[in-house]
Amino acid sequence: MGGSLSVDPDTHVVVVGGGFGGIAAAQQLKSKGINFTLIDLRDAFHHNPASLRAAVQSGFAKKTFIPFKETFGDSFVQGRVVKVDTCSRIVALDDGKEVGYSHLILCTGTDGPFPGKFNKPASYHTAIEQYENFVKEIQAAESVLVIGGGTTGVEMAAEVKTEYPDKKVVLIHSRVALADPELLSSVRQEAKDVLLQKGVELILGQKVSNLKDLQCNVLQKDMVVTTDKGLEIPTDFIICCTGNKINSGAYSATMGECLAEDGALKVNEHLQVRGFERVYAVGDCAHLKEPKMAYHAGLHAGVAVTNIINSIVGKPLVSYQTGNVTMLLAMGRDDGVGQFNGYRVPRFLVTQGKSKSLFVWKSWSEMGQTSP
Repeated sequence: MGGSLSVDPDTHVVVVGGGFGGIAAAQQLKSKGINFTLIDLRDAFHHNPASLRAAVQSGFAKKTFIPFKETFGDSFVQGRVVKVDTCSRIVALDDGKEVGYSHLILCTGTDGPFPGKFNKPASYHTAIEQYENFVKEIQAAESVLVIGGGTTGVEMAAEVKTEYPDKKVVLIHSRVALADPELLSSVRQEAKDVLLQKGVELILGQKVSNLKDLQCNVLQKDMVVTTDKGLEIPTDFIICCTGNKINSGAYSATMGECLAEDGALKVNEHLQVRGFERVYAVGDCAHLKEPKMAYHAGLHAGVAVTNIINSIVGKPLVSYQTGNVTMLLAMGRDDGVGQFNGYRVPRFLVTQGKSKSLFVWKSWSEMGQTSP
């Protein structure tokens, strides 16, 4: 965005959550010379789209974590926000610290099972070690079973089978169609075709009935997964790719009237939380009819920061418009499917554009750091 602004010295924007939306907002505020604090429970940004590759390929995890301090310095604070006091304009952290704000951008994202998500108050060294240990478990397993055939499950099964083609890989999904329902049917069919071509065994239209009795992410010989149709599948290693949920803990107690059913925040066209003109929701925690993706979080951040600036200098606020679905699925490092702005993208283009690098280089570049 470039160029510092002359703003009220009392302006202090707090950004809660250091995912894609959070770092995009923080970078734009930094470039404009606006006082801000970025808060995250980790000490490093996690390039989440590459987490599944990090779970199967040794040495890859260190490319997916980028330290916050080196980019944002003292404008970064590590901690978990446990309360947003909209009356006093204060966010409270779990260690008792309080941070005041003039404007607030909530980018709390979603949480889910490892390895697809890593949302823990741990150092990035610990996170990398956990991914490396996961790789060793995968390598030692003769068979791997993936539960859930949404986007994460599809990509997970493809990553395992691509890296270890001789392993038996089974994917169980409660529905017949794979991947995100927002995708074109032709793209969803392509995802299925790629998995079958790679040799992944698909069990569709069946739900795991004994999930609570199973050990996930742990090598254990002779485990048996049972479906609601009575099918029994033996396996050594189970990866669960279901159960993602909105991280609403920071704001649910004080902003309950703004919550959608899934815990996301209801927003207006300016991405302001309804009833709170100084509070914006960005990324997964914004209640918008579009897939929850890094790409969209970045767009949201641009609108939120622009509107904060416009509100300060007296310009009209801009609106966010959802568009046609853009989503690219990395089907291992050598294949991919997806669509851009509502149109199917040829597999070789997805492979070249996303699957090989998973855009890791882009995050390092945007954070102003050099990838290891």
